Amino acid sequence: MRLRKQARLLSAVLGLTLVLGACSSGTSDGGNGQVKLTVWSWDDTVAKAVPGFEAANPNIEVKVVNAGSSFDEYTALDNAIQAGSGVPDLAMFEYFAVPYFAIPGKLDNLGEFGVDNLKKDYVDAAWNDVTVDGKVYALPSDYGPSVMFYNQAALRKAGVNKPPATWDEYYKDAKKIRALGGDHYIAQDTGDLFFLLSLIWQAGGRPFKVNGTKVHIDFTDPGTTKAVAFWQKMLDEGLINTKVTAWSDDWNRTLNDGTLASQIMGGWLTASLPQRAPKAAGDFRVALMPQWHEGDKVGAENGGSGFGIPAAAPHKEAAFKFLEYFTHGAGLSPRVDAGAFVPNTSVLASTDSQTKVNKYFGDQKVGPLLAQASNSVARGWQFPPFFEWARSTYGDLVSKYYTTGKGSLAGILEEWKQRMIKYGNEQGFEVD
Repeated sequence: MRLRKQARLLSAVLGLTLVLGACSSGTSDGGNGQVKLTVWSWDDTVAKAVPGFEAANPNIEVKVVNAGSSFDEYTALDNAIQAGSGVPDLAMFEYFAVPYFAIPGKLDNLGEFGVDNLKKDYVDAAWNDVTVDGKVYALPSDYGPSVMFYNQAALRKAGVNKPPATWDEYYKDAKKIRALGGDHYIAQDTGDLFFLLSLIWQAGGRPFKVNGTKVHIDFTDPGTTKAVAFWQKMLDEGLINTKVTAWSDDWNRTLNDGTLASQIMGGWLTASLPQRAPKAAGDFRVALMPQWHEGDKVGAENGGSGFGIPAAAPHKEAAFKFLEYFTHGAGLSPRVDAGAFVPNTSVLASTDSQTKVNKYFGDQKVGPLLAQASNSVARGWQFPPFFEWARSTYGDLVSKYYTTGKGSLAGILEEWKQRMIKYGNEQGFEVD
């Protein structure tokens, strides 16, 4: 079950597979009972936990391999599994990718290692992200509760003295900001699927229902319809900048100069926003997502990852020992110090997290806000097991709308649904 898009990247992927396979070829036990673990990860903070772990476990050596992009890693892992060699002991997965590897038996059920005892130290939604059909296949390692990063000075310039608490206020404030003219907008969007899904998620929409290999897709439920209609209105009225793409130089510029007044993204942006918008230091703040009903405190996710043990991994017991160490044990501290935002309740409720002020965000205590956002993420969200393919396909569909303005978000979602149904059924799932 691979992406059609891979045909265009075959040579690059094969090269990556050879590199990762070579790194993994040394995973056999060394002399004197020495175990050599290989970990595939694109999270730099994982390596921060290695010295402490190796000091406490002198018989285990850990090698963290940069697996490139998530797409590259998933492809290389699938190839290694199929080849029967070069499979790592631990691999990193975006939450949406866990079902893809878990359902066909490519990941170990971690229940045999007693992970249920760890559940209480993770926010509910993150634990749900690594659970498939009632079984846990990974441990959460980083988290992205959706929050609003807003430029306080930019809002005040438009006569807005506090961040919008509801989506109705957000709409009204967007018009005030747009009235400043020029490049002034409340936000940008060029077809960000994960933002749209977080909007749907928070509104109560649950477009994907997965039961084993059976997948039901419906973008017409009330929550989804409400969220999509709202964002369509924002786009139709020209209240959103659809020319500036996130992560681009233009994005950095508009964040720096205040013409982009806010950005709703995962809490992980707290770590990179200071580097992208240094000139706005002291102006930015963090707030909860606007709510659909005044007084509510309902959240959603935008990103996050966990680590699982492939079923073909050579050193499972040692792998779990390290997995527990850097996602739950003593290895958490150096990772958090290095900038990791984790969904562990013990970290979120810690004195340091609750009391530390952030100079970049105007001496705001960001920790309590992010903890509240993490704990308010609505439960029950699911991704289809072929979402890696699906998100690429969505990007192809939605780019046409944002460049031409022809069509609608609802129409794109319906076409996306039909493509997912066709693809999913071709891959052996039962999709309707």
